[in-house]
Amino acid sequence: MKISVIIPVYNASIFLDKSIQSALIQQQTGEVLLIDDRSSDDSLEICKRWEMKDSRVKVFVNEGV
Repeated sequence: MKISVIIPVYNASIFLDKSIQSALIQQQTGEVLLIDDRSSDDSLEICKRWEMKDSRVKVFVNEGV
């Protein structure tokens, strides 16, 4: 069975690479959903880099209410 890993992202650039890599090495991971909440650091750029690197990674940006 494959699972979806949801990672909420807000100004977490120093943790992102390790978090995403950790999720992707699990055999059960079918997809990693990164939900950016308008980070002011380079978190979104890191997320997009991973999206281009691995087809299991999908990036979404919270546009607010």
